[in-house]
Amino acid sequence: MKDSIEKWLYDPVMGKVVAALLAIIIIVIIMRLIRRLAGKYIQETNIRYRVRKFITFIGYFLVIIALMTIFSDRLGGLNIALGLAGAGIAFALQEVITSIAGWFAIIFSSFFKTGDRISLGGVKGDVIDIGVLRTTVMEIGEWVDGDLYNGRVVRVANSFVFKEPVFNYSGEFPFLWDEITLPIRYGSDFKFAHELLHKITVELVGEYSGFAQKSWDGMVKKFNIENAQVEPLVTMTANENWMTFTIRYVVDFKNRRKTKDRLFMRFLDEIERTDGRISIAGTSMDINLYNPKASDSDQGHPKK
Repeated sequence: MKDSIEKWLYDPVMGKVVAALLAIIIIVIIMRLIRRLAGKYIQETNIRYRVRKFITFIGYFLVIIALMTIFSDRLGGLNIALGLAGAGIAFALQEVITSIAGWFAIIFSSFFKTGDRISLGGVKGDVIDIGVLRTTVMEIGEWVDGDLYNGRVVRVANSFVFKEPVFNYSGEFPFLWDEITLPIRYGSDFKFAHELLHKITVELVGEYSGFAQKSWDGMVKKFNIENAQVEPLVTMTANENWMTFTIRYVVDFKNRRKTKDRLFMRFLDEIERTDGRISIAGTSMDINLYNPKASDSDQGHPKK
């Protein structure tokens, strides 16, 4: 019994196993200390998140390197077999490999970051986590009208960043242009209507213009793009039925629905206070239904 225990303790394979366990424990401890220090000294949430993800990836990589180094003499005779198997695995796991490459592209480029509102792989929502293989999105829209959460958490493969366009609603320019159209009846004071709508829009969403202008100036410096108007704009068109006023404005991408509600409520309230000087146009139809089975008296005709 004693001889077998001593033989087990001095077995080279067991020595390598113990060395591998110690290496893994040391790497895990070091990575946790680095993650803790990163969380303590890095204040910006997005940078801290990316650093922690990168440290975790480095930890996995170091564990693999340590195991390969410790057991390298045991793997020498398997080089040819591993080469052939690797080619087959690479073909079978090409989607996984592409997703990992997509993760590197997301982390080290400006595709998107956690907190951004994106549309990727046919899914629209806010990014809540970026994994090595998949990006987790809190979905908006679908059966819910407007840019509101519907409750579904969707995981999209990172490989989609190479396959489809990535729509980022809050990247370098975290604002959106939105529009409201109002039909105004002919006979209304259209000049006064134009001034009133513009005044209300500036009052309610004009504060966004200053922030949006700074962001847009950064876009102009970074990309080959012309300068754009971020101040509220009111334009008018006319047809045979009514005059249509289009109110265009810049809004924070997360407040689009609430801002539109505030503007509509204020527009209708102020128009009502004009006592008919401005009137909302609408279509009304008079339909006279004739039932041939009804009696003449029912249709309003005297009996003969």
